[in-house]
Amino acid sequence: MNRHDHGDTEQHHGGHGAVATAEHDNHGGHGGHGGHEGHDKHAGHSPAMFRDRFWLSLALTIPVVFYAHMIQAWFGYTAPHFPGSDLIAPVLGTAIFFYGGWPFVVGAVREIRDRQPGMMLLIGMAISVAFVASMTASLGLFAVEVWWELSLLIVIMLLGHWMEMRAIGQARGALAALAELLPDEAERVGDDGEVTTVRMSELAVGDVVLVRPGGRVPADGTIVGGRADLDESMITGESNPVTRGEGERVIAASVSTDSSIRVRVDAVGDDTALAGIQRLVAQAQASQSRTQVLADRAAALLFYVAVAAAAITVLVWALAGDADAAVVRSVTVLIIACPHALGLAIPLVTSISTSKSARNGILVKDRLALERTRNVDAVLFDKTGTLTKGEHAVTGVAAADGDEEALLALAAGVESDSEHPLARAIVAAARDRGLTPCATTNLRSMTGRGVEAEVDGQDVAVGGPTLLRERALAVPDQIGDGIERWRKRGAAVLYVVRGGEVVGSLALEDQVRPESRAAVDALHRLGVKVGMITGDAQQVADAVAEELGIDEVFAEVLPEDKDTAVADLQGRGHTVAMVGDGVNDAPALARADVGVAIGAGTDVAIESAGIVLASDDPRGVVAIKRLSSASYGKMVQNLWWAAGYNLAAIPLAAGALAWAGIVLPMAVGAVLMSLSTIVVALNAQLLRRVDLRPEAAARV
Repeated sequence: MNRHDHGDTEQHHGGHGAVATAEHDNHGGHGGHGGHEGHDKHAGHSPAMFRDRFWLSLALTIPVVFYAHMIQAWFGYTAPHFPGSDLIAPVLGTAIFFYGGWPFVVGAVREIRDRQPGMMLLIGMAISVAFVASMTASLGLFAVEVWWELSLLIVIMLLGHWMEMRAIGQARGALAALAELLPDEAERVGDDGEVTTVRMSELAVGDVVLVRPGGRVPADGTIVGGRADLDESMITGESNPVTRGEGERVIAASVSTDSSIRVRVDAVGDDTALAGIQRLVAQAQASQSRTQVLADRAAALLFYVAVAAAAITVLVWALAGDADAAVVRSVTVLIIACPHALGLAIPLVTSISTSKSARNGILVKDRLALERTRNVDAVLFDKTGTLTKGEHAVTGVAAADGDEEALLALAAGVESDSEHPLARAIVAAARDRGLTPCATTNLRSMTGRGVEAEVDGQDVAVGGPTLLRERALAVPDQIGDGIERWRKRGAAVLYVVRGGEVVGSLALEDQVRPESRAAVDALHRLGVKVGMITGDAQQVADAVAEELGIDEVFAEVLPEDKDTAVADLQGRGHTVAMVGDGVNDAPALARADVGVAIGAGTDVAIESAGIVLASDDPRGVVAIKRLSSASYGKMVQNLWWAAGYNLAAIPLAAGALAWAGIVLPMAVGAVLMSLSTIVVALNAQLLRRVDLRPEAAARV
């Protein structure tokens, strides 16, 4: 294969690499609210366990409630009496306590042992006090019997925890959903061409696999045969299929929509991009945000407030001479003060936002980075590979005789066997216009000058200014003005020489992504200043900036100085997000308030960023900002509701308005506490309505 030089071009390193590894301890429930890593109030629990205990406890509670004297008085009926009917409440109530209430008692003991008092301890204390009071009353040693309230309380607590764990499980199901994207088996092509079906665990690097139309790519690799439109939406969030051909990389779990391809496996198991995405999702869900820390402290504080309020309640009602009210009111305080909603307020938002963003190609490594994004007022984009494709394209054709298509077909014929990026761009431009490259013979490369071949018996050369200087050739006047405009834009200019005369020229430029303008416009509508940084010449940078509407340009910047530009913006009072994909972007990504790595970039860039875009679409930055604002809003709303509810409900539960005839029954307190949790959970679910698709983000 012939190779030649057309001049210096900026090299761009692409390709999916391995992403950050995160250790994650997944217990199946959200993290404990004590700020203790690894502490989990639902360790060893599952939604099914709470579901089963709820239904059986509910069945046992119905006769307890039906035979309760207070319920009979309220509804004016008399329950049937038979020998042993007086034992229904104590016997079934005891069964409900030890079966339905046991997870809360165990959780309370664990919180005491871990010195992390919180919700489980409050619930455990409440049901234990109610059980002891009721049992001693049944034995004739005490006057307060609250079997039906205890039974209902446990049933409601089980229902609330079942619903909570279902919500958390659905959000964390993103990890399982990602794992399920991979097929169970793959079709491996042997050296003799025979296709055999093997399990995924049997695949090894270097194997060639066959992916049929409609099938999923089993592992990261490179296409060695065929061409197909691949649906990569499950990884990148990009809704449109992407055409991939021989020599191009494909990622595990993408779907071949129309044709069969053969893929040489480059990575398997934990080394695939999909596995890296799973690790990032797990890492983000395990990480704590500043708001989470605040919720943890509030929940811990609420425990001490509740215990103090319960103690004061017992003391006040005892001094008032009402021992029954002292027990009932104090238990109600412990119930209603459970920081259930506080414990769910932040983790559920975190889980939903993280899983939703992962499904849209936004991988959050650092929750703090996502929180900070809402305050970003300046975004600095690296040019090459971020705002542009990092590859040249023909942007202008000038023919001395006016026949541009003939000139392009001629140049494509000469360049057709070259692997140089500019040569490939010329051939691609001819193909896009439906042109057939001219037939050539005697192709030869001229190092540093270009390439030459024979077409219809004439020598035809394609090369840069060095070719013209060496052969002392002049540029025809009819194409001179256009060439000057190209040069001012910083375009690479190649000349086509036939029979010793310049017959035309081509302009080639780094191709601007069509989505970049939409991204810049959307950020402007959000009041965000947009900058661009590049090592390219000033005129090249200015041309791209003018085309996209960029506010500020940092051009001719050395790789090691890119972080200085970030510091400059920060010094002017801006909160800066840096978006890049190369090794030389890593220091700037690390220095920025928020570092966003383009997922097709290098491992170093990904490691240095707090957020990774799985696709190359810069509109993802707008989606990140939308997600940040929406997530933070839901966290704050949930905190205000959860904390405000408790502050208002505790005095009422203690009987502060008993003098006015307003008393909060224990069971009603349990219902209200569960309702506050449901409100928080439903509010968090509204995050699912935020549209993070790139095309939707651009409509901000």
